[in-house]
Amino acid sequence: MHNFDFDLIVVGGGSGGVRAARMAAQRGVRVALIEALGLDGLGGTCVNVGCIPKKLYSYAAHYAEAFEEARGYGWSAERPTLDWATLKRQRAQEISRLNGVYSNLLRNSGVTVINGWAQLSGEHDVSIAGLNADGSPSHLKHTAAHILLAPGGTPHVPHFHGREHVITSNEVFDLEPFPQRLVVVGGGYIASEFASIFNGLGAQVTQLYRGEQILRGFDDEVRHFVAAEMGKHGVDLRLQTDVVAVHREAQGLRVVLGDGEVMADAVLYATGRVPNTQGLGLASAGVATGGQGEVLVNEHYQTNVPHIYAVGDVTNRVQLTPVALGEAMVVVDHLLGPAPGKAPRQMAYDFIPTAVFTHPSIGTVGMGEAQARKVYGQISVFRSEFKALKHTLSGSTERTLMKLIVDRASDRVVGLHMVGAEAGEIVQGFAVALKAGATKAIFDSTIGIHPTAAEEFVTMREPVSR
Repeated sequence: MHNFDFDLIVVGGGSGGVRAARMAAQRGVRVALIEALGLDGLGGTCVNVGCIPKKLYSYAAHYAEAFEEARGYGWSAERPTLDWATLKRQRAQEISRLNGVYSNLLRNSGVTVINGWAQLSGEHDVSIAGLNADGSPSHLKHTAAHILLAPGGTPHVPHFHGREHVITSNEVFDLEPFPQRLVVVGGGYIASEFASIFNGLGAQVTQLYRGEQILRGFDDEVRHFVAAEMGKHGVDLRLQTDVVAVHREAQGLRVVLGDGEVMADAVLYATGRVPNTQGLGLASAGVATGGQGEVLVNEHYQTNVPHIYAVGDVTNRVQLTPVALGEAMVVVDHLLGPAPGKAPRQMAYDFIPTAVFTHPSIGTVGMGEAQARKVYGQISVFRSEFKALKHTLSGSTERTLMKLIVDRASDRVVGLHMVGAEAGEIVQGFAVALKAGATKAIFDSTIGIHPTAAEEFVTMREPVSR
């Protein structure tokens, strides 16, 4: 029997790592969590430079729109101006508060939090490089019966001329000064969200994407619909466009394209994220990785080294915070058994709901139309597009799209999609229904709440296509 310093060492203080460390420590085992950012950065990408600050900025961006729309309801006032410094300061204070919450949760659970950069130095060994209180370097080494890798992901910027002039989503929240002209490169949800957000905050936004349409992987009609709506809001979306180079000049950044150029005060690259494994020492421990550096795991999140596990973005599966949380709890149950009176947790990847906080926002759960046809063959598609009641007086031309995909053989609803205000809030509830196997007949027999947009999902009677 080996004598280890800890029963479990968790590498990474993001959503998955913190959840696993807390849950394991509450079961009475000795847990250490190693985080390079220290107590000022607990919470990982989501809390510090992802979901939370992004949603706060999305709220901020909607206020300018709300002031304009209020005129149609009888409110008269000059359009206020954005104090960018105040928004940044308020956001930073809230993130700092959340960092403290995470720190307290860990310490109150009995987790030993270690500030430093972790590197695997053997199958049970973790070396930690950090700083002492006086600023001098410190080097620690700890052993553990089990190791959980949860270092997350990091933005990827391809190599091109002028790469040093661009920023990623890590830096965009604290840009100084506010970019009056912003170029966003990318077509995924991060690029599309920031294009919408900064457009709403008052920037002139140009979004460049080399593909034929943004948001690959989403339902095709949803993709085209939201792209058109973003254009109506003011985002200059240029598809099938490549960046050749970025030059810094007196007037700003000159972005050279394959077929022209555009000037900007800042260029945001949101062209994907890669597993954050550089310097982690995976080879020293014999941990196998995939083509993009992702840690390969089985259904129990075990690597090829049986006592080393990995969850979250570092496995490059589904890059969503709630997924990392779910995976973390599965690992804890696998290692320690389920909590008293509970069944072992399991993680399923079907019917994972998600939202994209573009303006208007997207909410989706289940399959898109093309995927459903491929899987089920015979499907029925129910669709509703309309101007929301709010906009009958607001003066806005924004429209809402709602869509149901039904497997005709079983009558089960296998896809549900929405583009419109509060789409994420609405779709979360319907995700429960799809996960439970609700049929179209059950949707039809459900009474709607009137007048709401959400009631459209239970009032669509005639399919638009089969």
